[in-house]
Amino acid sequence: MSALKILVIPGSLRAGSHNVRLAAAAAHHFAQAGADVTRISLADFALPIYDGDLQAKSGVPKNALNLKRMIGAHHGVLLVTPEYNSSVPALLKNTIDWITRVQDAHETRGQMLRERPFAIAAASESRLGGTRALAALRLILSACQATVIPSQLALSFAHQAYDDMDRLKNPADIEALSALVKQLIEVSQSMM
Repeated sequence: MSALKILVIPGSLRAGSHNVRLAAAAAHHFAQAGADVTRISLADFALPIYDGDLQAKSGVPKNALNLKRMIGAHHGVLLVTPEYNSSVPALLKNTIDWITRVQDAHETRGQMLRERPFAIAAASESRLGGTRALAALRLILSACQATVIPSQLALSFAHQAYDDMDRLKNPADIEALSALVKQLIEVSQSMM
């Protein structure tokens, strides 16, 4: 059996983002658990705002195709989202909108999302820790027929959550992240 490959995608581009830091902490946990981890930035896959007329005229952008194929090359995916106005940021929603439009010749539309599990996490300085964004993201992914594991992490008071190595400090947060990592690994292995 090939090594388990996990892709970690933070849904923020902001310097010093709590969600980028959470993605780094999660990537470390996946590596500690023996997974082959890839962490990317959506800045490397810049996409225009989704527009059906643009797609009809120019096709799917190369970055959407590349990102979709990168997701397809991994057994499981962790999306780490900020919360903007009680929902997911436009960057992450737009990315999902584009990658669901990519269909290689040998597959059905959305097959890539259906064939691998997704985990979701959020970090926020608020007490709720991004729970509303997680609910919205779970709904979006579920509507795309993606398997979203039950475990999730809503990291509250994220401005106080990390040590100098960008690792989580609070034992309860570490336990929640560990549960998410374990469950995504187990579900990914069962779908390989």
